[in-house]
Amino acid sequence: MKKKHNVYLAAIAVLTSASVMAQEKPAGSSKPAQAGEQPEQVNTVLVTGTSTARAGINTPLSTVALNSKDLARATGNSQADILATLPGIKAEGGGGEIAANIQVRGLPSSGQYQFTPLEYDGMPALSTFGLNSSAYDIFYRNDLGVQRLEFVTGGVSNLFGPGSVAGIFNFISKTGGDSARGTFQVEAADKGRLRTDIFLSGPIGNRTYYALSGFYRYDEGPLKSGFPTKGGQLRGNIKHEFEDGGSVTFYLQLIDDIAQFYAPIPLDGKTYERVNGTDGRLVHTTNTSQVRGLTSILPGGQRLVSPIDEGASVRGASFGMAFDRELGNGFGLNGKVKYASYKHQFNFFVDGDGGAGVPETQAQYLSNRAITGTPAYTYVDSGQPLAANTLLFANRIISRDRPTEDFSAELNLTKKFTAGTAKHNVTLGSWVARAEADDNTLTQIYLAEFADQPRLVNLTAGGVNYTRNGLVDPSVGYTQNTHSARRAAAYLADQIEMDRWAFDAGVRVENMKADLSREIAATFNGISQGGANESAALTSAVYGTGRYQTGTVKTTEWAGSLGALYKLSKNLNVYGNFSHGYFFPEIRSVQFNSLGQPSSYEGETINQAELGTKYTNGPLYGSVALFHSTLKNRRNVSFQNVGGGAVGEVVTLISTEAKGIEVNGAYKFSRALSLNGNATFTDHEYTQGFTGKEIERKPKTFANASLNYDDNRFDGSISWNYQSRAFTSTANNIVLPAYDLWRLTAGYKMNLANGQSVRFGASVYNLFDKQGLAEGSPRQGPNQTAGGVYFVGRPILPRRFTVTAAYNF
Repeated sequence: MKKKHNVYLAAIAVLTSASVMAQEKPAGSSKPAQAGEQPEQVNTVLVTGTSTARAGINTPLSTVALNSKDLARATGNSQADILATLPGIKAEGGGGEIAANIQVRGLPSSGQYQFTPLEYDGMPALSTFGLNSSAYDIFYRNDLGVQRLEFVTGGVSNLFGPGSVAGIFNFISKTGGDSARGTFQVEAADKGRLRTDIFLSGPIGNRTYYALSGFYRYDEGPLKSGFPTKGGQLRGNIKHEFEDGGSVTFYLQLIDDIAQFYAPIPLDGKTYERVNGTDGRLVHTTNTSQVRGLTSILPGGQRLVSPIDEGASVRGASFGMAFDRELGNGFGLNGKVKYASYKHQFNFFVDGDGGAGVPETQAQYLSNRAITGTPAYTYVDSGQPLAANTLLFANRIISRDRPTEDFSAELNLTKKFTAGTAKHNVTLGSWVARAEADDNTLTQIYLAEFADQPRLVNLTAGGVNYTRNGLVDPSVGYTQNTHSARRAAAYLADQIEMDRWAFDAGVRVENMKADLSREIAATFNGISQGGANESAALTSAVYGTGRYQTGTVKTTEWAGSLGALYKLSKNLNVYGNFSHGYFFPEIRSVQFNSLGQPSSYEGETINQAELGTKYTNGPLYGSVALFHSTLKNRRNVSFQNVGGGAVGEVVTLISTEAKGIEVNGAYKFSRALSLNGNATFTDHEYTQGFTGKEIERKPKTFANASLNYDDNRFDGSISWNYQSRAFTSTANNIVLPAYDLWRLTAGYKMNLANGQSVRFGASVYNLFDKQGLAEGSPRQGPNQTAGGVYFVGRPILPRRFTVTAAYNF
């Protein structure tokens, strides 16, 4: 594994570099709010995906903004709980706090932000997706320092920064003001969760302010497996406002966190409900802490002790700087720069050993593997024999080591001028990035009983040892990859405001160049795991040969967008936008031919069109939009069983088409009581690869509604999220039933002297404890079948109760 540069020395170099400046908005700037001001209503403010901040009602794009209270109400187990409330987004976090499955209306992605960059303060969490399969939300966590979330789709949102025609999630941080402010919060939940949060802000000099936020939490749930989620994060910024306008802000993030990930499990084959294990207890997870220390002896005497304790871990830092400055005569300069370096692992349990994939009787286990002789099954921890009716479940652990380094910078020159009755805001900008990440994996197979948090099992038969401390095969899959990418983009955009018209137009050109290095693996025999008379599986391992395939791929793509909005009246607007864009294929999808040459590499093309109307009048806001999108030449990557217990990256060339309608609205009954809701209806299908099939794991209808009350003393909300039926895979042969999820929150605030307060809160996630099915078995893909005794799938997370206490000053 390559040694990364010292993160702190590199950060100092970045932060002292004056050649590339940064700002808090994607391009351009407007006069900022008074320092420290945090408006109660931010849903009308838009700074993401445009060249100048303006009200969302007057923007020819689909826009949503959630303020800090909205975020607090939506937060449950993961980032998915927040994103699922947005129109056009299908999100679920059945895997735990990280690696949420995110889908955007009309596009085939089944998760992990493939089409929607995750940004904090206008800077991407990572600049390039697809160097490996780790999701962006692994590297950042939300905390009390987040002021609002902005989500923009279509139009010019594909032009600035990293670019994304599908949309951008941008979490914007609080900054300090002239008064010292702060929040201390403690949180507790059933199933063993404790968390503490802190936020502090205030002045540190003349027009210079600070903000600091962080958390630490320990969580044994929401599915207890013996592997707790634990760790924390610290974020901060220092902002200086120039006397003659503009500002510079420095950002810092430190993270040291371990989160567990939950895979699909065997369920009842008819009802898709959880089933009882051999011990009579309901099976919530087949993850087991008994694999701690599970050791594989590999070729050359090397040893791998399973790092499963580390789960999905990340340790490291990111540093950023934002700058905007008026130059006079209508000109302005702004930009941003960021550097991040992380040590990262993603170790997780899979959903079976790639063979039967479901619980087996002891006789079935022998028969399915052609094992002969009189068997003896014993527990590893006690040496006691298994009862005759004890079911077995063979499973895999995939250990992934993925250190990551990332740099990106943006620089924009803006010009404001008036021509006739039209006010122009022109942006000429550039964006560059370099990212590098490893993808080093090894897959072990072990044998256990079928139970909640199962015990490991040993097997001998006919004088042959088929396990060693529960280990069945030391390595059935291996990779040692390093991928790096260099991106450079230039763009020109104009945002035009007239009396009744608003126009957006722009074009972007970008070059992507990537280097690939992949070790060639082979099967080695004659390895001993330290015992006698070991099976063929125990004495062979897939491992690296020391030889590498290397190559370079590159392409240049372009994007363009047009948008127009017309004000029919003071309260009613109509708008439309069209965009042509691209996504760079994931670097991990590039394959080598028999001559050792990388496959061709060209952008995935997406065209989107939207026509809609927006209405606002006092307490009422609403929008309706028709949309159509096509995606061509996509290299779709999925992890599937490829034989012998190995999990391989299966690449399929696909194209898709989707059309639908989206409705979004809000009504404020009074200052304290409001109702919000949205719904998206989509007709989608493959037009290449799986022609005529629906996109897998994608509902045609998803909707949200929430009733919220807050009179500055009592507050509460009840929210509802609905997902219609979907298919498990491209075969469209197994239906995932529709489900809905409810959440309840309530709080009481005691207002104290001098602006201080204490709030006590409670919430219930998945109020009615629904067991909706988020996915089937992705590893089985189109080969999964239904109708048996068991069905492998991943339910949504169970009901959970949380209480909080927060002191604000």
